[in-house]
Amino acid sequence: MKEVTVISGKGGTGKTSITGSFAVLAQNHVLVDCDVDAANLHLLLDPEIQVRKNFWGMPKVEIDPQKCTGCGLCEELCRFGAVKQGRVDQMSCEGCRVCYHACPEGAVRLVENLAGEWFISRTRYGPFVHARLGVAQDNSGKLVAEVRRQARSLAEREGRELIITDGPPGIGCPVISALGGTDLALVVVEPTLSSIHDLVRVIRLAEHFGVKTAVCINKWDINPRNSRTVEIMCRDMDIPLIGRVGYDPAVIAAAMERKPVVQVMSAVVDDIVSLWHCVERQLGI
Repeated sequence: MKEVTVISGKGGTGKTSITGSFAVLAQNHVLVDCDVDAANLHLLLDPEIQVRKNFWGMPKVEIDPQKCTGCGLCEELCRFGAVKQGRVDQMSCEGCRVCYHACPEGAVRLVENLAGEWFISRTRYGPFVHARLGVAQDNSGKLVAEVRRQARSLAEREGRELIITDGPPGIGCPVISALGGTDLALVVVEPTLSSIHDLVRVIRLAEHFGVKTAVCINKWDINPRNSRTVEIMCRDMDIPLIGRVGYDPAVIAAAMERKPVVQVMSAVVDDIVSLWHCVERQLGI
């Protein structure tokens, strides 16, 4: 079984559009959306949910007014300003439990925290594992790990040979959780200064964890000079540049129709098909 994880140093580079197109082009695969903080691959796949499960995050804390003596120690120790006048602001609480361990009266109690949901769905392109993290919830890295675990288990049960993952943007905990054990990290970059800056950071992150990396420039033709800069950077870092996808308004039009762009008439279809064949070669499939 092989896994390709599509990531980007910053959001908005088009990685989900490319992942959605891979869903159409690939065979015998499981699809995964690990961008649990802002999941949107489902908008292209139109999934039918088969399994829905709760995701429990780190416990939150509450103060028992019957036991609280108003000593103020919890408020003094809380570095996040979440405890005020014997009450806990759940939006500010980070779940560090300092107040729980420090309270001399045992007035602080732990309560279960429903932080989101994960799903197993069917789509016209194959099975799909995805999730939704609740508003202002943390532990997105833990949820990403659970989604990946469910996807691998599903692939093993059904004899699927490939996992295609839409990873989170950035270099934080969710990205680290999405990269561990993947066979190929495909980094999607756009030819803008901010995206080029973040490309270097995410490549270094993948290298740190020993993950094989390749790069695709999306909308390369909106700034050929910056695209050339990316080419030179990849050459100097010995990272294969395996795709260049041009700009086409049809990508947005397809998304509005809830379709991957390779299913509509578009000038970039050949670019994406060529990119997918390069991914297959990188994976050895």
